Amino acid sequence: MLHTRGNKLTWLGHATFRITTPSGKVIVIDPWVQTNPMCPEPLKKFDRLDTMLITHGHFDHIADAVALGKQFKPQIVGIFETCVWLESKGVSNTNGMNKGGTQRVGEIEVTMVNAIHSCGIQDGDKIVYGGEACGYIIRLPGGLTIYHAGDTAVFGDMKLIGELYAPDLALLPIGDHYTMGPREAAMAIRLLGVRQVVPMHFGTFPPLVGRPEQLRQITQDISGLEIHALKPGDSIG
Repeated sequence: MLHTRGNKLTWLGHATFRITTPSGKVIVIDPWVQTNPMCPEPLKKFDRLDTMLITHGHFDHIADAVALGKQFKPQIVGIFETCVWLESKGVSNTNGMNKGGTQRVGEIEVTMVNAIHSCGIQDGDKIVYGGEACGYIIRLPGGLTIYHAGDTAVFGDMKLIGELYAPDLALLPIGDHYTMGPREAAMAIRLLGVRQVVPMHFGTFPPLVGRPEQLRQITQDISGLEIHALKPGDSIG
């Protein structure tokens, strides 16, 4: 059973999550909100935003980063090149980093880990270099540790992520086509050794055909595994 230690995790659809800490601070991962067809309308408006984490520069992960960054001036974490691009658009308070590094941002500690994916940023009519895609280990107040894998294929070093950081909860893409599908996500669960999983990045577009029930079927032999098949707007904690 997952104990969130007073933290609340809400899925806004696709790869976008909102985390509210026990003190009321708000963290958003991969801010695609306004044009996200999966995000429930009442959740598209924010009253506050303290921290923003960006896994990579594709539009379905960064579309509202500039607008929200200017409105709320949160502390923003991303790979160095993406943060430089955000600064060029007038966004302040970026905390650029790179894979393997750890930093404290407000109430949380963030470690940037690998992801296997591309990271071009659509800037007008051209695509600019955004660094590389990444994932995050997020240590929340009370000791809850979450792994947001970002957009990624499965890779063998997920075993190292599990051994080094022992996440309590993994947020894993399962949609296929652009990321892992259920078969690969099942292997990711085995490599990570995690027993609490939230599937993400599925159902938004027609090619994203992977579904939580497929993942559940493939992993039914893993003792103690809980797959939290959230609907957009659902929360844990």
